[in-house]
Amino acid sequence: MKDFFKFEADFVDSLRCIPMQVRFKLDNCGVKLKLSHWNQFTEKECQTLVEMPCTSQEECQKYREFLQNLIVEKTGTPAKELLIEDNPAWMNEAEIPETIEQKAAESSLEITVEQWKKLTPLQRFALIKLSRPSHENKNFYPAVQEFGLAK
Repeated sequence: MKDFFKFEADFVDSLRCIPMQVRFKLDNCGVKLKLSHWNQFTEKECQTLVEMPCTSQEECQKYREFLQNLIVEKTGTPAKELLIEDNPAWMNEAEIPETIEQKAAESSLEITVEQWKKLTPLQRFALIKLSRPSHENKNFYPAVQEFGLAK
């Protein structure tokens, strides 16, 4: 999971923003990491958060502990913890979230369930995050192109 998406190329070299693969891990381990926290980390600490596994329950616990310790070390206060979803939308191969369908329609695209099924959980996660109304959505269409969903 060390690879970054092409649509993230403008900021991943410097890791000035939180990459999708780390955001994915944050949702898996239930920590609300702020950009202000991320920007206090050293390049090595950011790289560790990129490379550290966070899939199994044990890995997620270790990731959460490592991250919270790092945040406390930098800020003096732990980050807010989030509810970890039992069945997150990015793991549901059979149903495309409405926000993605709406965002795709804005670009005159239709994503089929067959296409959705072929995406990795991280790709589905990225599209979900990029389609949220509260998110700056400029990378939605580049992500759709990168994932082979647009011609």
